[in-house]
Amino acid sequence: MKYSSDITKAQFEVATLKLSNHLRFLRYLLEHKWLVFLEACKLGIPWRGLVHDLSKFSPQEWQPRVAAMGNRAKDYQDAEGFYVAENVPDELASSWLHHYHHNKHHWQWWVVLLDGKVYKVLPMTDEYRREMLADWLAVARMPGRQAMLPWYQENRDAMLLHPETKQWVEEQLGLQTDKACFKNTQP
Repeated sequence: MKYSSDITKAQFEVATLKLSNHLRFLRYLLEHKWLVFLEACKLGIPWRGLVHDLSKFSPQEWQPRVAAMGNRAKDYQDAEGFYVAENVPDELASSWLHHYHHNKHHWQWWVVLLDGKVYKVLPMTDEYRREMLADWLAVARMPGRQAMLPWYQENRDAMLLHPETKQWVEEQLGLQTDKACFKNTQP
């Protein structure tokens, strides 16, 4: 293949890799949105499935996520799978923050830091908790991802969910049928 005198082979390869990462992210995003739409329809909220994660198309979220496509999540995590703040690039963390603040289906949207020490957790409205569940179910359907129930059981104690929201989620997952079970114990 001939290269223009204005671009070197190395520059061409870098540009091709960048384009490839954009296309990979687009494919991932469209596949995820499709699976969320299917799950949202089952949960009676097709419109939330259609508009799910539209903020990921914004430059604030798109660019850092594309830049991270060359890495694996494990590059940012410790041996137990938790993110290590120093390993996450500021641009990627900022894109996550933008996403959480623009998408009410994330539990983080419903948590208010009052004074640096105290959190107030608000109950999620029905449509957004359904969308959150559709999101989790969709992610679990993607290749190489953990099944939804074990994932939730491993991560639920790290989530700041209002007791009403947690009860609804766990009822949907068949984990409990009464409020007496709300004692940070595994079923």
